[in-house]
Amino acid sequence: MLGALKIATRRFKDAPSQAFRREICLPFLLETQNSDGGWGNQLGLGTTVEPTCSALLALASASNSGEVTNSVGRGNDWLLAAQLPDGSWPACLGQQAGCWVTSLACLTLHTQGLARSAVARGVRWLCDAWPGEGKLWWRIRNRVFGETFAVKQNHSFRGWSWTPGTSSWTEPTSYALILLRILPEDLLLRSAVRRQRLGEAMLYDRMCSGGGWNCGNPMVYGVAGQPQVGPTVWALLALQDYPDRPENQQSLDWLECAYQHIRGPGSLALAHLCLETYGRPTPPLEPTLQSFFLNNQFFHSVPTMAWVLAALNPTRKYLEPVRRGVTER
Repeated sequence: MLGALKIATRRFKDAPSQAFRREICLPFLLETQNSDGGWGNQLGLGTTVEPTCSALLALASASNSGEVTNSVGRGNDWLLAAQLPDGSWPACLGQQAGCWVTSLACLTLHTQGLARSAVARGVRWLCDAWPGEGKLWWRIRNRVFGETFAVKQNHSFRGWSWTPGTSSWTEPTSYALILLRILPEDLLLRSAVRRQRLGEAMLYDRMCSGGGWNCGNPMVYGVAGQPQVGPTVWALLALQDYPDRPENQQSLDWLECAYQHIRGPGSLALAHLCLETYGRPTPPLEPTLQSFFLNNQFFHSVPTMAWVLAALNPTRKYLEPVRRGVTER
């Protein structure tokens, strides 16, 4: 049996360029779906939450064909079954503690209008999941050592961590904020407003001096950190309610400059999606993706494929704010 990559390659060689998403993206995601309904990071790997959410977010807006609808339904069933009793999602089945993927799971279900109760439980868990910066030992350490730390940051601004109880990081904070900004009143906890403001402040505090973001710290041992495409994209998408802030504009300038030098298809797709969301001009995406694909057949990665498809999709519900106000719960 031909693997999904070989099948996609054969289809692409005979496909016109405008059929890239139809002939490459959709077939690959459909063919890499595991029998349990979810996706692994690559063909043949076990199902985990992150690639499953990435695939579902892309597929749910890509097509209304029966095959895609059936695939999305099976994926949603797996995702719902993976939720833990406390409302969170683990990185993969078998783990008993939730983590950052809870934001992605809630975002995936909510943008499809599914499982409001499951989403509400996940949001509550996220609002209660504080990073380590606010703990007593952290405050004591800051008071004792003061400015002698290698990393300079305002620890009063707190976002989200990869694992609850550890430090705040750019990407998990961004995922949570993207979710919170699109929730309607009946799913938004009052405590979420405070978490959202602290998370936004934390992102601005961690921005690199020349614009953009890296994984966590803009300055270490007195040396300025270098921004990276992925964290910059996610932070800008989380902060898109403030498009005119100088920090946003400076970071968009950096991303626009970096765009022409990107050599990874996943980073290119995310950068394209972000710049397009902000109304910045971008060259056509498909020709460069075609070149990447024919040169190295990069579609071994399910998340990469998913974000390529997402960048080519005209509809992106997870980037459209729909809520105003706050409901006491």
